[in-house]
Amino acid sequence: MRRLFGISLLLIAVWALAFTTGCDDDIPATSVDIDSPAADEDVVAQLGANADEFEYEVGEYGGTLTFATISEPLTFNLALSNDAGSSGVLGYLFEGLTDISWLSGEPQPNLAESWDVSADGLTWTFYLRRDVVWHDGEPFTAADVEFTFNEIIYNEDIPTSTRATFNFRLLDEDGNWQQVPMTVTAIDDYTVQFVLPVSFAPFLRSMATAIYPQHTLQTYVDAGTFNEVWDISTDPSEIVGTGPFLIDQYVAGERVAFRRNPDYWMTDADGNRLPYLDRIVQVIVPDLESELEAFRSGLADIHGVLGHEFAELEPLADDENFTIHRRGPTFGSTFVTFNQNQGIDPESGAAFVSEEKFYWFSNLAFRRAVAHAVDKDAIIEQVQHGLGYPQWSPISPATGGFHNSDVATYEYDLEQANALLDDLGWTDRDNDGFREDDRGNEIAFTLATNQGNTVREQVTGIIHQGMTESGLNVDLQVIDFGELVGQLTTSYDWDAIVIGFTGGPDPYSAIVLWHSSESLHLWYPNQSEPATAWEAELDDLYVRASQELDRELRFAMYHQAQEIVAENLPLIYTTHPERLNAVRNVFGNTTATLYGLWDIRYLYRTD
Repeated sequence: MRRLFGISLLLIAVWALAFTTGCDDDIPATSVDIDSPAADEDVVAQLGANADEFEYEVGEYGGTLTFATISEPLTFNLALSNDAGSSGVLGYLFEGLTDISWLSGEPQPNLAESWDVSADGLTWTFYLRRDVVWHDGEPFTAADVEFTFNEIIYNEDIPTSTRATFNFRLLDEDGNWQQVPMTVTAIDDYTVQFVLPVSFAPFLRSMATAIYPQHTLQTYVDAGTFNEVWDISTDPSEIVGTGPFLIDQYVAGERVAFRRNPDYWMTDADGNRLPYLDRIVQVIVPDLESELEAFRSGLADIHGVLGHEFAELEPLADDENFTIHRRGPTFGSTFVTFNQNQGIDPESGAAFVSEEKFYWFSNLAFRRAVAHAVDKDAIIEQVQHGLGYPQWSPISPATGGFHNSDVATYEYDLEQANALLDDLGWTDRDNDGFREDDRGNEIAFTLATNQGNTVREQVTGIIHQGMTESGLNVDLQVIDFGELVGQLTTSYDWDAIVIGFTGGPDPYSAIVLWHSSESLHLWYPNQSEPATAWEAELDDLYVRASQELDRELRFAMYHQAQEIVAENLPLIYTTHPERLNAVRNVFGNTTATLYGLWDIRYLYRTD
């Protein structure tokens, strides 16, 4: 299994969006015309029918689910996680008051068994399950919920990206946006009340965010050492959640093994305690090719099929007893972005981005030239082997009405790319094959991506080729994933990066990316004021859309936001790969939906 770089905004339970592969990029082009909009519609319709017709069976206990992945956790502290490798592992251990149905994509009860909401939509009262215990046997109560929000999520000393979801924005008397938290109060041991300052359309969805144990973590919060607890060197037995599995073993670079939580609260229709599986094993491999080898050898039970692998695997399905499930275009994205950070390194006193590079990267004509140099057709044909779609908008067509298909597009056109650069006066003055800007500086910078993900490396290679053919002196670097994340989120020492962002059914989950004040506003994070008028407009739209309860009006706001992004190109998108999942025919309670293949709690082996 593989996941795109996942900047985790909310923890959508791993068992709900189970096994959306990291490249999420594969579905057979042999059966559909990938240029036809009906192809998407037909797939989505079939996935919807699968979900409508599905019914759980009472399963059998025992067995292991094994998958191979290039993703490795960078931390065991979910609140600090900025990568899908960590959140994917910890999603088996932690839960929210709600979770997201793998059948419908809608919120459903989880640690909270029910809730009430006031007529104005501002006061939500959640009634917690009384049969939930933490992995160490301590009871789960409303105090844990109050602690999670008031002392972790709203704690400014803890750099959690989850805070962006729960910082509500209001216009003050001067017409300026102010951030206001909600109040979270434990009414009694099993009742917790949330009072919102404004309406919030995705509130129930946001309640899928993980809840943490007060009895374990309060000491670290009080001592100011929370940011050091549960790091990657922690004994996994110390990590306490309420989820259906616990980490049994972690061997860096080799595996993460999970064991069944025998005291998990959920039961099946006959009252049998879930989950059914005894173990889950995540085998860590060095590259995507090794993921395929693990599946073909029989080691792995599920595999995210890459475009070039489909022709090899599809004829083997019957003989090797697996099914390839088609699951539509990804919610996530892959893109190239340029560093426009205007901040100053507090240690060195130097700007994060040099004056000449900021001059290039902040120039819209330059970014549009690069967009014209990205050969999406080559990515689809050479990397995805026909199994993908050009991406122009930040919101996937998989989201339905939230997606705007009518935004600015930048077809691959090197003549247009060169013309845009020529018009800037950025030409090759010394005939060395590389352009200089109008100030005489050679346009030279690095383009980085992460190693191990050969698909992304190939995509980056195609982007690099288009840039160099446009006369840009670009040094392609493939570096460790953790180092790449550190450059983006800590050191800000980077020029251009090709990376991915996970998506979901509701666009608000990306507020931490799109709002200028947020830490994952990649090209220029943590802005005190929007650096540009279009960023201010984008801020406004994302805030107002989150507070609008009329779904059609929300659609319109997000459509406008997508138009702004496409016009200004802070991120230059590549393609939406299609998803193919090969799964051994030895599991019960499975079906392919837009949101997953199963609920891991109900999955059982039939062999």
